[in-house]
Amino acid sequence: MTIAYACVLFMGLFPYVATGIAKKGFENYDNSMPRQWLAQQTGFRARANAAQANLFESLPLFFAAVIIASISNAPQTRIDLLALGFVVARIAYLVCYIANWPTTRSIVWLIGIACVVSIFLQI
Repeated sequence: MTIAYACVLFMGLFPYVATGIAKKGFENYDNSMPRQWLAQQTGFRARANAAQANLFESLPLFFAAVIIASISNAPQTRIDLLALGFVVARIAYLVCYIANWPTTRSIVWLIGIACVVSIFLQI
């Protein structure tokens, strides 16, 4: 398994970290209506839930970039490094979202997208 493919696996699972943070403590958690419960949350729970949604939204483009670059025989070292850059940016994104640092969050979001675009540019 390449580093980039490992990053794909990691990122496929990573949004669930944000979900766990959003549900941390399970105060009055209603498992029969989890989305409704999450929609009523505030503070770090609401931010973690929003981050979780954004993390899932970013996956298709990242997955496509890695797969297309890999089957196009783009330089594997570059794909791996850019995929790692994306992962680091998305971890920082979650931290920034939960900590309520919107400007920094936007910057690391941009870095993550730049990594994905750069993977496509390796083709």
